[in-house]
Amino acid sequence: MRLHVPIRLRWSDLDAYAHVNNAEMLRLLEEARIQAFWVNDEADGTDAGAPGAHPVGASTAVLDGRPGAATLTLIARLEIEYLAPIPYLRAPIDIQLWIGKLGGASLDVCYEVYGPTENGSATLYARATTTIVLVDAATERPRKINELERAAWTPYLEPTIAFTRK
Repeated sequence: MRLHVPIRLRWSDLDAYAHVNNAEMLRLLEEARIQAFWVNDEADGTDAGAPGAHPVGASTAVLDGRPGAATLTLIARLEIEYLAPIPYLRAPIDIQLWIGKLGGASLDVCYEVYGPTENGSATLYARATTTIVLVDAATERPRKINELERAAWTPYLEPTIAFTRK
């Protein structure tokens, strides 16, 4: 099972070649990851972790991303494969996310970036994997994925991405 996060492109995401800049792609993936997995109180005061309140799915948003949180989420590794340049699109791109691996203190978040569906198909622009390590903020040491997190993410386990070139 995958999460689908719609992300709108900004004009400033484009570079001189009129496609999404490679560095901006990392920002788009980050935005999707945060929407999918991090709890953050909404501006209207609703709890984004409450059932039905999260735009992607409250069941997966179990990490506290607010300042002063007890857990830090650090990127240990990121691999991205660009398959086609993304032009400016008015409709949101569809970033699909799933968990490729659940370890003791880390997880691999996998992504596929699709354009809007046209004529029954969507263009696959990129695929990526991010390894995230959960770190206790007080000790600055990795901490184990807890039962709540594991239960929230296990339904989204799928095979990891097999990149074209290794």
